[in-house]
Amino acid sequence: MPVKSNRDLGLFLVLLLLSAGSVLLAVFLGAADLTFSQVVAGLLRRGGARIQLILWELRLPRAILGFFVGAALSVSGAVMQGVFRNPLASPYLLGVAGGATAAAAAVVVFGLRSIFPLPLAAFFGGILTAFLAWRLGRTELGLILAGIALGAVFSALTSFLLFVAAGQRRLEEILFWTMGSLSRADWAGIRLLAPAVVAGTIFLWALARRLDALSLGEEGARYLGLDPRALRRALLATAVFLTSSAVSLTGTIGFVGLVVPHMVRLVLGPSHRRLLPASAFAGGVFLVWADAFARTILAPAELPVGVVTALVGVPFFLFLLRRAP
Repeated sequence: MPVKSNRDLGLFLVLLLLSAGSVLLAVFLGAADLTFSQVVAGLLRRGGARIQLILWELRLPRAILGFFVGAALSVSGAVMQGVFRNPLASPYLLGVAGGATAAAAAVVVFGLRSIFPLPLAAFFGGILTAFLAWRLGRTELGLILAGIALGAVFSALTSFLLFVAAGQRRLEEILFWTMGSLSRADWAGIRLLAPAVVAGTIFLWALARRLDALSLGEEGARYLGLDPRALRRALLATAVFLTSSAVSLTGTIGFVGLVVPHMVRLVLGPSHRRLLPASAFAGGVFLVWADAFARTILAPAELPVGVVTALVGVPFFLFLLRRAP
């Protein structure tokens, strides 16, 4: 047991260092051509005002927010895959993305931003959609089908709002949510998201062994003295909360919660006690580098990071479909 514990501790220490290194290295990348010495001086608050602005208000918050968004989506995906016992499950399975996007689009089109800020509207839109899916679906299959149906309804509503939106600016704001982007990252969003992701991940990690039991089926969970319905409710509520929090700040960034947990599972095995924290770190690193690629490949223009994650995720998704029994 000590050998295994030391091995796990070493693994997560490596992941922690990899995460910190990825965030730091991402700060060196961007459209503005800064030398190594300029970046170091700016990070130490010794560079000029322009360099400090680029680093502290643009690149650093963007990298940090990307890490926590990736962690939230990846952990949520790992939980969804465990609860539904399906490697094709994702954080958006219950229609969270569709509800959040439709809510944000409605606020933009009807000029309600003074009453409901966009992130707040998107957050509650995602939460409400998941709640409706839970009320409509009594079984696991019913829950999935309800989420898919609600997601389709809200996607159609978003398309309608795009059609009636007047003015290029409004269209851009709605498209921001549909394509996913870290371009609006700021420290205020990080202060809201980071504690939520850390607390949510710790809570889920504390339930990891129970999630292992639930992954074997309801009968096995009951045999171990667990209440499968209550446990599923707690796990899904936390996963939906993390997903809605991430989507509220960045829009819909797909495939992170599908691809990363599955890849981590292939390396570390199915135990959620190792899978959940490893997925959090790996998801954060993945999104940091996906965003770095998105904002540098066509610099000074930038791709929405959701496009990059889709280009990586779609082939992997098709691979999973081909392997599925």
